[in-house]
Amino acid sequence: MNVAIILAGGSGNRMGQDIPKQFINVYDKPVLMYTLQGFQEHPQIDAIEVVCIDGWIDVVWAYAKQFNITKLKWVIPGGASGQESIRNGVYNLENVCAPEDIVIIHDGIRPLVDEFVLSDAIVKCKQYGNAVTSLPYNEQIFVMDDEISTTKYVPRETLRRVSTPQAYSYQLLNEKYHEAFEKGIGIHGSAYTNTMMVELGVRLYFSAGSDKNIKLTTKDDLEMFKAYLKNEKDIWLK
Repeated sequence: MNVAIILAGGSGNRMGQDIPKQFINVYDKPVLMYTLQGFQEHPQIDAIEVVCIDGWIDVVWAYAKQFNITKLKWVIPGGASGQESIRNGVYNLENVCAPEDIVIIHDGIRPLVDEFVLSDAIVKCKQYGNAVTSLPYNEQIFVMDDEISTTKYVPRETLRRVSTPQAYSYQLLNEKYHEAFEKGIGIHGSAYTNTMMVELGVRLYFSAGSDKNIKLTTKDDLEMFKAYLKNEKDIWLK
């Protein structure tokens, strides 16, 4: 079984909106529903769990019914941080998932997840036990000596940009979240599942990424998302 954990626990502070950014309407549909539809329509996804910001759980269920997200099986409250929210999602599946099942973690505000990207994450996870969506760096990367200067750079050929979706065997995911929260490792600040895994000594394996898979953090990101949708609509109309 392949289960998706979709994270919808963030607020809209940087977007300058009164509602959480995952619930902003774009062409009469909330951002989160675009994300869920990508998983709903993927033939290898069996079930979806949403980890949601407090007070919006009933809203998610209502939207899921409206947009026919029939694979949605659980909507649970998030935690005080991103890692606590993912932990909640992982622990909620303890009586559901078998050790060999695959769990795909994805940001609810990445609504342009590509079918091939998702498929490749599942394939690589079956092969290696985990898979993290990645892309090469195209810019030069410099290390700051101070706030205004640098004398060191990192060869970009040695770097990869990692985002979501990320896929893990349920056994690995559950064991490592228990270990991380028991030891206080890889759970603070901007830590995510992938960085936690590395801190706990796990080797990660790269899967295919897409530049289109943007994260909607700012108003500019939202405008880019609208442009992608408009372009796809224009192509379809032609």
